[in-house]
Amino acid sequence: MSLIGTAAQPLRVAIIGAGPAGFYAAERLFKETELVIEVDMFDRLPTPFGLVRNGVAPDHQKIKSVTAAFDRIANNPRFRFFGNVELGRDLSLDDFKANYHQILFSTGAQTDRPLGIPGDELIGSHPATEFVAWYNGHPDFRDCQFDLTQERVAVIGVGNVAIDVARILCRTQEELMKTDIADYALEALSKSQVKEVYILGRRGPAQAAFTAPEAKELGEMADCDTLVPPAEAELDPLSLASMASADRADVRKVEIIQELSHRQPTGKAKRLTLRFLVSPTELIGDEAGHVKQMKLVHNELYATDAGSLRSRSTDRTETLDVGLVFRSIGYRGVPLPGVPFNDSWGVIPNDAGRVIDMQTKEPVCGLYTAGWIKRGPTGVIGTNKPDAAETVESMLEDARNGDLLAPAHATSESAAAFVLERQPELVTYADWKQLDAMELNKGKEQGRPRVKFTRIEDMLAALRE
Repeated sequence: MSLIGTAAQPLRVAIIGAGPAGFYAAERLFKETELVIEVDMFDRLPTPFGLVRNGVAPDHQKIKSVTAAFDRIANNPRFRFFGNVELGRDLSLDDFKANYHQILFSTGAQTDRPLGIPGDELIGSHPATEFVAWYNGHPDFRDCQFDLTQERVAVIGVGNVAIDVARILCRTQEELMKTDIADYALEALSKSQVKEVYILGRRGPAQAAFTAPEAKELGEMADCDTLVPPAEAELDPLSLASMASADRADVRKVEIIQELSHRQPTGKAKRLTLRFLVSPTELIGDEAGHVKQMKLVHNELYATDAGSLRSRSTDRTETLDVGLVFRSIGYRGVPLPGVPFNDSWGVIPNDAGRVIDMQTKEPVCGLYTAGWIKRGPTGVIGTNKPDAAETVESMLEDARNGDLLAPAHATSESAAAFVLERQPELVTYADWKQLDAMELNKGKEQGRPRVKFTRIEDMLAALRE
């Protein structure tokens, strides 16, 4: 065994990205009994937890409770958090290599995939990711503007994010006041003139990516009628055949959708309509360049040679009057300075978590990846646990074989001093817990889970007081 990984010379690991994948990787590293490992976790924001804080819908507080497990991981004496420190802005990849034996990238999928249709660039056409980050108080997106004076909105996609966006648009102010939605978003949504929201899926109910509980939740909003056109709720023969081998959760999802198709409007203030087997082909703008309509084509399903069901267009079309569009058709990672990146897939190329050089196709010594930036935007929060474990197994195997970086300053003290020199306003985990307590206290005063800081300068100012 290499001398690295002993009490005298611990294995030093940097994790860049403080979301679920990063924390699960740290947890697995600390379970290793043969090696002494120190983990320094970095994030460009002062706050940890990634999409749990900035992506999970504010009306899904139970899901956010996973942060209690992350707190326990952070309590390990061999764990440190360096928030408000960004790769490329404050530290280069070479800086990390000079201080750590291994570097793991877990930065997620930070941007969206465009529609690729005429009019996608019109005013009023937005990535759903921006709206989600906005209402969750992400500092980079708090100043985004969305025209909520529009009465009709289309949300393209039938995944979890699309459902979240539609649900937040349809919630009442009273419902949202019970959440940790950003204050400015709560105010803007309280003045919203949105009356009708369409969720558009290119395939049928059986192929929808959202879950049965999410479908059920859509039908339980306080002042919104949720409807499904009966013809679009029916399963075609191929989907019916596929349901014979579907699990109970998928069967229940289809049952809920079909139950919604029997509902009639009851006169509630808003209406949410789930549409299936339709795809946008063009966004049409007015003379000022604002979205005013969307052209749709109706689809049918066919089976590929591999047996999967895909959609293809028919000759049936329609035009939908909408003034605001959110696209949620997939997400992709963004390149990190100096790190190999597969632009076609939007991920860091890897083999079981080992970063692969795009030219040589060989592993890059000391570099690893986990989470969405590793595998693409699939799965739920818990999916990151086995994903991170796979990467850590590769890291441990390489450590035992001595396949490590050779940092010039491989001590905890030298790394901390170096980072502080480059970013004097770094945020530690103890600092974060202070911010956390402030948010919780403000929330308690208002009868809400928390009231978030949404500007980095406000966070730093609060810590200086």
